[in-house]
Amino acid sequence: MSAPILAVQDLCLRFGGLIATNNVSFSVKPDELHAIIGPNGAGKSTLIAQLAGDRLPDSGQILLGGADVTGLPSHARAQRGLGRSFQITSVFSEFTTLANVALAVQAGAGSSFRFWKRAAREHALVEPARAILDRVGLSHRADVPAGALAHGEKRALELGIALARRPRLLLLDEPMAGMGPEEAARMVELLAALKGSLAMVLVEHDMDAVFRLADRISVLVYGRLIATGSPEETRSNPEVRQAYLGEDE
Repeated sequence: MSAPILAVQDLCLRFGGLIATNNVSFSVKPDELHAIIGPNGAGKSTLIAQLAGDRLPDSGQILLGGADVTGLPSHARAQRGLGRSFQITSVFSEFTTLANVALAVQAGAGSSFRFWKRAAREHALVEPARAILDRVGLSHRADVPAGALAHGEKRALELGIALARRPRLLLLDEPMAGMGPEEAARMVELLAALKGSLAMVLVEHDMDAVFRLADRISVLVYGRLIATGSPEETRSNPEVRQAYLGEDE
């Protein structure tokens, strides 16, 4: 059995008297899509921020690929193979779709952003960037300014930017936020196609998407994990049904 790509042990973070994460422990396998669900205010975004390195926990441990990254900032974790997408899209609106991904390829190769060299014209960057655009379904939009893309296309571009840095683990923070049904369906298909090629941690409110995509699901309520299991185990768990899914036992 392979070692987990991510291991979280007894993670705690407090804001005054508020416990944002309360002894949270779980692990993610190298090829697994692991979903984190819970009601509003459960602490999901705070947990993602701790995994990403944006917030450091008060106690506990985070191992990435077996290495302790608990005290490392986000850029150091990115260098160790942690990628991330955000609730709000973050792209260079004035650059083309292709240029956005080419710049990410450049950064992933260890080079600094050198806008004046027009990364989208350099063959060593363009070919990988085009392959990534094809992977996320945006090859036909390569020459369109990112600011002109539809919302769902921007989310797909953001995912492509994250993939361009060749992560081992990808944190997905509500990738379907603000999408209509058709855009959300396309994102689900895209994530389904990526499954098995890298590990993913998914925070998402769309339960249909979660139960279709996830290999395992962890349920967070008031900063505490109340259950971790397969989608079938999660659906049938009485505590989960009562606390989150809105059903009586």
